[in-house]
Amino acid sequence: MKNLAENNLIRFINVTRKKDGMFANFKAKGVKGGTSFSASIAVDIAAAEVDPADSLEKIIEECARMAVREFKTSELQFEGVVAI
Repeated sequence: MKNLAENNLIRFINVTRKKDGMFANFKAKGVKGGTSFSASIAVDIAAAEVDPADSLEKIIEECARMAVREFKTSELQFEGVVAI
């Protein structure tokens, strides 16, 4: 496990505030079944049921749980392949 991509980890990047809410941003990298992947994940803090006044550690932990759960259950499809 010398390479971060071999660890299948989700790494916290930052918390951003936009006009439609506050988001915890994560970067996912990994290798699964011979395929390496990377993805950016933004979790709405309001959807994670945490309060912005909570500690940063609690916000990150709850948002990370939500990010992992949703990333595992996501169904991806290639753009434009449906037409083939």
